[in-house]
Amino acid sequence: MVKIELVQSEELVINLNKEEKKAFLGFLTIYITSTIFLLGTIIYIYYMNEVKSLKNSCSMELYNSSMKIKSEIVDKYIKNEKFKPIKLDNVDIKYALFDKNKNIIFSYLDEDFNIDFTKKNFSNSKYNYFITTINEDEIEIKYIVMESCQEYNNIINLKYIIISVLVFSVIFIGFIGYLLSLILLKPIRKRVLDMDKFIKDSAHELNTPITVLLSSVSMLKNGKNPEKMMKYISSSSKQISQIYNDIQFATFNEFKNNHIITFDLRDLLVESIDFFTDIAVLKNIEIIQKLDTCIVKMDKTKAQRVLNNLISNAIKYSKKDSKINIELNNSILMVEDFGIGIKEDEIKEIFLRYKRGQNSEGGFGIGLDIVNTICQEYNLVLNLESKEKIGSKFFIDFSNVCINI
Repeated sequence: MVKIELVQSEELVINLNKEEKKAFLGFLTIYITSTIFLLGTIIYIYYMNEVKSLKNSCSMELYNSSMKIKSEIVDKYIKNEKFKPIKLDNVDIKYALFDKNKNIIFSYLDEDFNIDFTKKNFSNSKYNYFITTINEDEIEIKYIVMESCQEYNNIINLKYIIISVLVFSVIFIGFIGYLLSLILLKPIRKRVLDMDKFIKDSAHELNTPITVLLSSVSMLKNGKNPEKMMKYISSSSKQISQIYNDIQFATFNEFKNNHIITFDLRDLLVESIDFFTDIAVLKNIEIIQKLDTCIVKMDKTKAQRVLNNLISNAIKYSKKDSKINIELNNSILMVEDFGIGIKEDEIKEIFLRYKRGQNSEGGFGIGLDIVNTICQEYNLVLNLESKEKIGSKFFIDFSNVCINI
């Protein structure tokens, strides 16, 4: 015995029609554009803050290095020793020494150009400069000019990192946007496909009883076998009524309305069996019933939909010249048919909306979904036993709504 639980497909949408592609590309464009704009704004703010920080860091490095050189020059002068210029540990920082007439005494500078000694610090497209003055007249060295490409190099590296992050982010955002678009379109796509299938199956399902009804009316007008034609008319009308009731209940009612009353489930079963007798007769199906009293408290219309769909389903999938067993005992309803049965891998899916059995006489897939939904609403245990080409047994335990009298 298998207890029914709904199973949903996890496949993503792949094939899209023209309108779906338009919606897909529209969403993807808006998502990627807005996300990149937001990301670009954040990166720009980060970049400007980093540039400012690098400038301050570079200025501090130049100042500290110039103070260190100045201190060494003054120290050598006090010791009456000659200052010997050496390269700094930081290879990005270089310097030059000038006398009071602004003539070069020594230079490590990468560029040779006219230095504006009126400015303490300045920069060009690649280098930053900082000028320190030695005020002791006895010291030959008057100006220390510091040069650094550290800020330029760091900003170049920062740009490479930001561009790499931005490119990776755009690819990642595009990929995520693509997946999100598919996920968002998936239920819409499924709904459209289900509705398209539902319309086609509804037309197919209604076609048979309508055709029989029209043929029977035509034959009846001609006075041919009126008794048999009236049975066909009655059967076809009831089939159309059952189909309409299912569509109306599933589409408009949506299981929300409840009118709870107390009634005997046995009486309701008798009514349903009488209703479907004419339909069963056309396939020469015998309905065998064994019903005990079962007083329940629930919505009577919903209970009737459960009973009608189980009986209707049994008739549809039963072979001609067979039988259907309906039993109500100890608050458990059993409906057994001897028809085509259900494959083991389809048992769980058979209760999904729009899922049809593998039979041309089958419905369009909302009947058993209605049964399952109502059972879940009232916590009724729904079970199914089925063997392919042998038949099926549906069990519903009404104990949860049964009233012991």
